[in-house]
Amino acid sequence: MSNLPPVTQPLSAVSIHSPFSPRWWSRNSHFQTLYGALLSPRMTVDWKSERWDTPDQDYLDVFRLSASDDAPVLILLHGLEGNANSRYIRQTAALAHHQGWAVVAPHFRGCGPHFNQAARLYHAGDSTELQWILERLRQEFPTVPRYAAGFSLGGNLLIKWLGEQGENAQHWVTRCAAIATPFDLVLVGDHLARGFNRLYTRNFLTTLKAKARAKAQQYPGLFDLSRTLSATTLRQFDDHCMAPLHGFLNAQDYWTKSSCRPWLNRLHCPTLLLQSTDDPFIPPNALPLPAELSPDITWDLQRHGGHVGFVADSHDTLWMARRILTFLDPGTSLGDHIIAE
Repeated sequence: MSNLPPVTQPLSAVSIHSPFSPRWWSRNSHFQTLYGALLSPRMTVDWKSERWDTPDQDYLDVFRLSASDDAPVLILLHGLEGNANSRYIRQTAALAHHQGWAVVAPHFRGCGPHFNQAARLYHAGDSTELQWILERLRQEFPTVPRYAAGFSLGGNLLIKWLGEQGENAQHWVTRCAAIATPFDLVLVGDHLARGFNRLYTRNFLTTLKAKARAKAQQYPGLFDLSRTLSATTLRQFDDHCMAPLHGFLNAQDYWTKSSCRPWLNRLHCPTLLLQSTDDPFIPPNALPLPAELSPDITWDLQRHGGHVGFVADSHDTLWMARRILTFLDPGTSLGDHIIAE
């Protein structure tokens, strides 16, 4: 029992596979979060970029790794202000490609190397956009397994879409994984305005405000730029920028309608939820209860890991990627040699 995490729900609801056991000096949640995001090796990935024109006359930048015609395809969905060069994306992509899989990593609107042109950015509940991406990939790869993994905001988006699709989801994806999911955006958004988390918020707001400024130059008067730039919390930013850009009344409306938590019991696709109880972004009351989970969910709640961290030590930064791939394809045998920059 010593490997099981402390939880506020029955242990029968917690499925632990390959317990994550970092070295004693790396168990701090902020260390896990910051090392994973800023210091862990940036894996060598030979991305090939392309542009997909969207139905609303905008475009997405998409990064890809090709493989044989019969290889599985892994779709990777990044988190808030992430992209295909985020360490967690590159590490998972490198390991998957090392196994012979094809990888597709779309950049959400405004996160690619070229700023998007439509009067919008991206948001945590945009399942219409995800549906379009997955349908395009279904048409391109109709006969091979198609897996999807979402991280943080990308995990929320993936789970929401899976719940909305219900039994139809497996027309597009075979198995899925969501990592460090902010299940309740209201609780998580306000939690990020407190204590040490304000440093994370400040970092997010730096790049979000730059995008808001660029969008305001494209579409003057579309939202209140002055109040957006004065925001010190994500709630304030989303009140004045993200909500009006995407048709929500305010941040509360956006967060409530975009949270994936209400959809968890409607999943009918085998899905891994990988979380840590020490994730500094996600308060305990934002984690779902057993009754909220579909039988098709594998709930892997670890004691340590931070937010999208799961760094075993400075020489083993691929625990999370291995956990994802072995869930998506239980028969996979992972090699040890992956090249880092």
